[in-house]
Amino acid sequence: MLDQSFYDKADEIISAHGTGKESLIPIMQDIQSVYRYIPPELLTYVADRIGVTEAKAYSVATFYENFSFDQKGKYVIKVCDGTACHVRKGSEILARLYKELDLSDGKRTTDDMMFTIETVSCLGACGLAPVMTVNDKVHPAMTPDKVTATISKIKEDEK
Repeated sequence: MLDQSFYDKADEIISAHGTGKESLIPIMQDIQSVYRYIPPELLTYVADRIGVTEAKAYSVATFYENFSFDQKGKYVIKVCDGTACHVRKGSEILARLYKELDLSDGKRTTDDMMFTIETVSCLGACGLAPVMTVNDKVHPAMTPDKVTATISKIKEDEK
């Protein structure tokens, strides 16, 4: 069960977009930008408030890859696994991240909810390969040592 503040925030977002069915995607985008994921209970609430079926809301949310029902860390790190990044040893970037953050393919978010690692097919920065983003900020020409420095800087800034 979600805290009442989640529903209050959803009401605020719904008010900004209106209660028409066409508002579903913008409302979901705003909810995800606030919480870094869409709490399933909140999607059900939104569907009811704007008059779409729960099934329709879930079909939209699962169709688009950028929507997530999994809670994410404060820092979402996306590592490109596209051709250019793969050829330029992007897998070493991912391996270093897993090591630095004590994560694995099966565990992608740190216990303290600070970091989430995602692999993506392309970040659209092939000329800068290998690339990773941290909360959508592009980090080009990454190396394992640059990964360590980036994670260390984030942790230091959080102190």
